[in-house]
Amino acid sequence: MRTDSFRYELPSDRIAQTPTEPRDKAKLLDARTGVDHVVRALPELLKPGDLVVVNDTKVRAARLRGKRVPSGGEIEILLLDRFTAAGWTALVKPARRLRAGDVVEFPGLSATLTRAPQDGMIVIVLTSTEGRDIEEVISEVGEMPLPPYIHTRLENPDRYQTTYAKTVGSAAAPTAGLHLSNEVFEGLEDRNIGLASIELRVGVGTFRTISDESIETHQMHDEWTSVSTDTVEAVNSTKASGGRIVAIGTTVVRALETGATSVGLGTWEGQTDLYITPGYRFEIVDLLMTNFHVPGSSLLVMIAAFMGDAWRDVYKMALSRDYRFLSFGDAMLAELDAGAWMSEHV
Repeated sequence: MRTDSFRYELPSDRIAQTPTEPRDKAKLLDARTGVDHVVRALPELLKPGDLVVVNDTKVRAARLRGKRVPSGGEIEILLLDRFTAAGWTALVKPARRLRAGDVVEFPGLSATLTRAPQDGMIVIVLTSTEGRDIEEVISEVGEMPLPPYIHTRLENPDRYQTTYAKTVGSAAAPTAGLHLSNEVFEGLEDRNIGLASIELRVGVGTFRTISDESIETHQMHDEWTSVSTDTVEAVNSTKASGGRIVAIGTTVVRALETGATSVGLGTWEGQTDLYITPGYRFEIVDLLMTNFHVPGSSLLVMIAAFMGDAWRDVYKMALSRDYRFLSFGDAMLAELDAGAWMSEHV
């Protein structure tokens, strides 16, 4: 399938530059009915016995600005994945002229490239120049890694974190979860709707757009994910009792579907490069609350796989009703369209 089939016209003034206040007052389009709501109404749109699953990863202050040694040229890196105590993968710009062995110094940190840039990605050894804990230094000198289409300064960095974020590890927020408040969680509990969590450390696999002409040749990058025993038990018992699994965001979908087995969900921890395209048969997720995504992105391709061609009408509807798009934008609630898979196999 051509990547152009997953593009749409997104006016720049529809890209949200600031988050909605309060969080749960963001608009929520029920894609099943076409009715407008706000996120605080989510519990009322679900059924007792359903299970809501969130991604509790925490965003790292992953954007570092430093200087190349000895030239003094300005270098910016975005930390992606910490695979050893000192080893990291990162995005770098500008990447030209950088070579293995080059050193870049940041406030309190020093990075040595162990591999030349490939498609803007590097592998580095990152150390503290003062012998301090690396994560502590990063949290002090790094910047919150807002997407490049957000040009407004974020006054409160915590607004790019979910209220339930736990373990630092992501280079971007699981943005659908930014809308959830304590009031929403209280509403879920009041209606006997369960809550579970996974961890998927958001990286380039989630936010890099498709550059290939065909979606089939796009390569997803690995992202670390963990699905606990408690979540497995909650999901499988919910399914067994007739409840539905409600994923808050595409990262939850990827984590749960990666752990799918022939008899339900299995405990899972490790790297996933699951790439969900039209024709994929969903085994776990029944409903999905998600933001409106970048044209031509793997996230939009996943939405098309989940709800079929209806995504086009829903996106047109959202644009016509002044919904805000992308990371700080509004959200929609979609239901799995089994026909989207069946149509690919009939």
